[in-house]
Amino acid sequence: MKKVHAPTLPEEFYTSPKGKFASGYREISVALGRVPESLDLALRHPFDVEFSRLPAGKILCPFHSHSAQWEFYYVLSGRGQVRDDEGLHEIEAGDAFLFKPDEAHQLLNPYETDLVFLTIADNPIGESCYYPDSRKWLVRSPNRALIRSESLDYFDGEEEVG
Repeated sequence: MKKVHAPTLPEEFYTSPKGKFASGYREISVALGRVPESLDLALRHPFDVEFSRLPAGKILCPFHSHSAQWEFYYVLSGRGQVRDDEGLHEIEAGDAFLFKPDEAHQLLNPYETDLVFLTIADNPIGESCYYPDSRKWLVRSPNRALIRSESLDYFDGEEEVG
């Protein structure tokens, strides 16, 4: 058995260029040996676990949905809000919630104390994300890229080729 004490793992922190989005996180699964880039499921692990901290007044990330990924959240301390297609929902310590593929979501902390939570995600290979507010896609296969495009008919441009 491999064991780690999550609160003692080094916290990685990111912030967006203008500071609207920010978070601190501890990658528990990586500390337990997960290799996120691996295609070997024994090294990749069947799920990813993060210990996260959303600072007061910040948003975790842009509103988005995953093509194949499931995400489970458990609030450890503080309070915040979750945005989904139905609007904003208050969350607090002890709350658990789940987003299945194609359910757009976002975590916000409009309050004066940090929101601390665990995230467990299955991180399937080939997963992509859609950002409804900015109408862009995150494509992870073969490399990570963000793109915008217009919706097209499946056969658009195909019958003129060869």
